[in-house]
Amino acid sequence: MPKRKLDPLPSAAFQILLALAGEDLHGYGIMRQVAEQTGGRMRLGPGTLYSSIQTLLEEKLIEELDLRDDRDLGHERRRYYRLTSAGRKLARSEAERLADLLRVARAKKILRGEYV
Repeated sequence: MPKRKLDPLPSAAFQILLALAGEDLHGYGIMRQVAEQTGGRMRLGPGTLYSSIQTLLEEKLIEELDLRDDRDLGHERRRYYRLTSAGRKLARSEAERLADLLRVARAKKILRGEYV
């Protein structure tokens, strides 16, 4: 069986899926959202961002929307991306996997506190 590109799911790809869970975003918007949702601990550079987006598109976990004008930039057109149902399902599965790991870490007294 061939190895899937997103198995295991890279953290950058997971963060992009989480960023798109709330709204459709363009590339720069995804970069800002990831930085915000990680408290600045993860900052995606353009290379990582767009190679991850390309892989997520190929795996049909996100979809590209029609180009549209960005009012903040005048008439510049931007590519927006949307989470697909398969992408939402994978993000949920990854979140559950990480929650399970946190429960084990807490049980082993590696991690304390209310993270899950």
